[in-house]
Amino acid sequence: MQTTSYSHPLICFSCRNISANGKNKYKVKFCAPFTSQWDRKCEFNGRPQIYNSPGPIKPKRLFVLHNTDDSHPSASTVADEMNTNHAPNGASPAFLSNWSPPRYLWRGLSVLILAGQVIVKTLKGKIHWRNTLQQLERVGPRSVGVCLLTSAFVGMAFTIQFVREFTRLGLNRSVGGVLALAFSRELSPVVTAIVVAGRIGSAFAAELGTMQVSEQTDTLRVLGSDPVDYLVTPRVIATCIALPLLTLLCFTLGMASSAILADGVYGVSINIILDSAQRALRSWDIISAMIKSQVFGAIISIVSCAWGVTTLGGAKGVGESTTSAVVISLVGIFIADFALSCCFFQGAGDQLKNCI
Repeated sequence: MQTTSYSHPLICFSCRNISANGKNKYKVKFCAPFTSQWDRKCEFNGRPQIYNSPGPIKPKRLFVLHNTDDSHPSASTVADEMNTNHAPNGASPAFLSNWSPPRYLWRGLSVLILAGQVIVKTLKGKIHWRNTLQQLERVGPRSVGVCLLTSAFVGMAFTIQFVREFTRLGLNRSVGGVLALAFSRELSPVVTAIVVAGRIGSAFAAELGTMQVSEQTDTLRVLGSDPVDYLVTPRVIATCIALPLLTLLCFTLGMASSAILADGVYGVSINIILDSAQRALRSWDIISAMIKSQVFGAIISIVSCAWGVTTLGGAKGVGESTTSAVVISLVGIFIADFALSCCFFQGAGDQLKNCI
């Protein structure tokens, strides 16, 4: 049983000539017999024919696909992209038309924009308190164990290096003051921030990155909720509140572990260490530690959230954003620590004179 088939012509344009009147002429060759009304219009006679065209014809790439039903070829065309080399001489590509800013550049810009949005919304009172309390519980109580454990061992390692040298010099009464100043000004804020950046910052970046690639943030916008109000601001506020408290706990435990180690191993009395620490410490040392902790908390949360909401590329992009968020947070912590130390502690110090 034969099936009725309609074959379509393959039209090949070649030998374009420009006539005197400015019109284009094309030699047209029909590569397949006509069975439609084109036979009557074009008066097909099997030979190449010349037709006038008022303008250029967009080039097509032609493919011949064999039909197994009726053994007649059928043509399908795919538009060929215009080559820039065929552009008119007067049209030149725009300067820096193909340039795009590096990813780290617009991510850094997103950090500044996100920080500004969080500040504005906090001042306006647009705070989702339920999410803030949930994040505060997560950043604070759930991070106490690892922070205290890290601070205790860092304090004991620091004590070993100081006590053995001060004992040889006969400066046992200065050990407590040196430890107190070192813990309050540098060790406790920085060590606590590093632990929180590794634990909480990575979690923030992974969560928001997963929500971004799965379009959950777009769903929040459709439902009328601002992702900054609902997701970012609670995390920033919770981190800025919890980190100073964690720093204070780490300072207390670090001093306690140092005093116990000095008394048990090197024979320096706990009372001597605590008295020396009390003489050397001032209220500004504790206040500066709290300020540093708040700044570190803001850096960790904003950088992690910014890297999360700018995640691209699915699961691989989430992993890359998480890793880079922690690294950038640590770099920001060290830079901010240097800047704040230069601002808070200038000139020659005299606090150790009281504990000699």
